[in-house]
Amino acid sequence: MGDRVAFDWALTAERLAGDPDAKHVFLPNGRAPRAGERHSQPALGATLRAIAKKGRDAFYKGDIAGEIVKHLKARGAPHEMEDFATAAGEYVTPVRTKYRGAEICQMPPNNQGLTALIMLNILSGFELGALDPLGAERLHLEVEAGRLAYRDRNAFIADPAHVEVPVKKVLSAAHAAELRGMIDPKRAMKKLPPSAMHRSETIYLCVVDRDRNVVSFINSVYHSFGSTLVAPRSGVMLQNRGASFRLDPRHPNAIGPGKRPMHTIMPAMALKGGHAVMPFGVMGGDYQPFGHVHLLTNILDYGMDAQAALDCARVFYDAGALEAERGIPSAALKGLRAKGHKVIEAPEPLGGGQAIQIDWKAGTLTAGSDPRKDGCALGW
Repeated sequence: MGDRVAFDWALTAERLAGDPDAKHVFLPNGRAPRAGERHSQPALGATLRAIAKKGRDAFYKGDIAGEIVKHLKARGAPHEMEDFATAAGEYVTPVRTKYRGAEICQMPPNNQGLTALIMLNILSGFELGALDPLGAERLHLEVEAGRLAYRDRNAFIADPAHVEVPVKKVLSAAHAAELRGMIDPKRAMKKLPPSAMHRSETIYLCVVDRDRNVVSFINSVYHSFGSTLVAPRSGVMLQNRGASFRLDPRHPNAIGPGKRPMHTIMPAMALKGGHAVMPFGVMGGDYQPFGHVHLLTNILDYGMDAQAALDCARVFYDAGALEAERGIPSAALKGLRAKGHKVIEAPEPLGGGQAIQIDWKAGTLTAGSDPRKDGCALGW
């Protein structure tokens, strides 16, 4: 058990204790495992071996799905075997924008990746590179662009199979200019709807092989330990992505049968000259668009390498306050308050990411792994 995983695990112990099956699996000896201790999940191991042997149908159409449905029904849930059997993945076309000579690709709606692209479009009209990377002026612009982009996210992003998501409009130069015009470099905006942000339990990894095949991959159960409901025989922890639905039936992201909620997991890719030059991702639930933009602007505006860009201290606007990590200088905090921001210390590290930069001319790879999470940059 690594230090960071043990730290996060202990924070969720109270929620895990609320479900007897989760408590049995994840709180052995009545507590969260500690750093250096060994933890095993034999039931989940057997499930994974069955999937490896028999493929996806072992999960979606066999005994595993049957046990999960039975377990949920016993708790009053409406799930049926058909809900599992009809689940299917799909190939999608990324949404993209250009920023400082790079093409940034994100997953399309119902993913929130569009949010990061809106932020980049807004910031493209400011000379960030002339500003202190940890100064109040740069961080203020990042926060204000984020507040506007998240407003669009919360208004428009939903399942495109059920509603029309205005992707072209929100990524247009005219829309970016309109939003940019709302930003006062000297003062924080006053009239924006409050956000309802959440952290998440997310894993990101990226791989580049010797032939320069590139993978950007992310996986998540959303909140820490998801729903904290565990199907005891299969050992499967159930996610709670449905928390991202809206209950207002008039909203595009309203909960409904056969619908997928707006979701936060954002594997991303940067391209130049038709080649992938950086797979990257920053975990952290709703923080992810902020994290992507902070990472990209660190690299493209300030010339940082992947590791320095990931190490750099971060801010996030959440619930009416600007959360600042401890690495933000006191002068910047003072400057942000002078601009009208309510600044508080971030209660926990903001996100965590990985990236691999590909230099096609030199034939080299440069990787970075965020110290806020367990992980490493590894070459072979």
